[in-house]
Amino acid sequence: MTSPLVVIAGPTAAGKSELAVELAQKLQGEIISADSVQLYKYFDIGTAKLKLEEQRGVPHHLIDILDPDQDFSVAQFQSLARHKIREIQERGKLPFLVGGTGLYIQAVVYPFEFPDTKGYQVIRKDLRRMWGDGKQEEIYQKLKDIDPASAERIDPHDFRRISRALEVYYLTGRLFSSYQQDNKKPLYRVEMVGITYQRPELYRRIEKRVDKMFAEGLEDEVRSILNKGYSKELKPFQTLGYKQVIQYLEGDYDLAEAIAEAKKATRRYAKRQLTWFRRD
Repeated sequence: MTSPLVVIAGPTAAGKSELAVELAQKLQGEIISADSVQLYKYFDIGTAKLKLEEQRGVPHHLIDILDPDQDFSVAQFQSLARHKIREIQERGKLPFLVGGTGLYIQAVVYPFEFPDTKGYQVIRKDLRRMWGDGKQEEIYQKLKDIDPASAERIDPHDFRRISRALEVYYLTGRLFSSYQQDNKKPLYRVEMVGITYQRPELYRRIEKRVDKMFAEGLEDEVRSILNKGYSKELKPFQTLGYKQVIQYLEGDYDLAEAIAEAKKATRRYAKRQLTWFRRD
């Protein structure tokens, strides 16, 4: 018999972390974060990391394990998360996998295959040059033409994931989405808990979340990380909230515009998350 695993998934601002803590307390559980940005140290406010008192004694894993300039792949997350699941089970506790990064959850739960893409650097360099030359729409359209399923799940502004999907196609001849569709039998006895709201309510919660982030000092957090010597070009700075603060600091927006842009980007991201989780 496969071992049990509780998965709590859903869009940003839906209340996944709070529900996970409540259930883990009742069921003798431990929580593994499936959030691709909570992995990084110092990125706290914009990722809505629970404070220690909010964790209410429930052990949390795979949070604050990376420096901001460390590279990290889905394959590495898969390995670490599965190892943590085994450790938790060996302690006689129930593992919870909790987050909104659908690819991370899928990679852990299913026998997910990772393509061999040796030599990707040449393709990525060419794509990055095009991206820097203002051809973002052209590159994203290329992905839509080649692999529409992947394009639907990837933010048109997310160079890294767009590039990755194109690299896989050019180097293997297979669509990136095809690696995500095979082997759909779970490795665990999964209890899936999906959280969402009607769209107007979800958007209200998102706007409240973004307002809270800025009120709690997101701008100061970004300045603090930059003052540690980290580049604004790093991956975690390209994520929701952080990207808009960087643009504000560079004079692209005033503060009100940065907040409005963060809300708009977060609503778009939540819509893509809902599309992902409905398919799974």
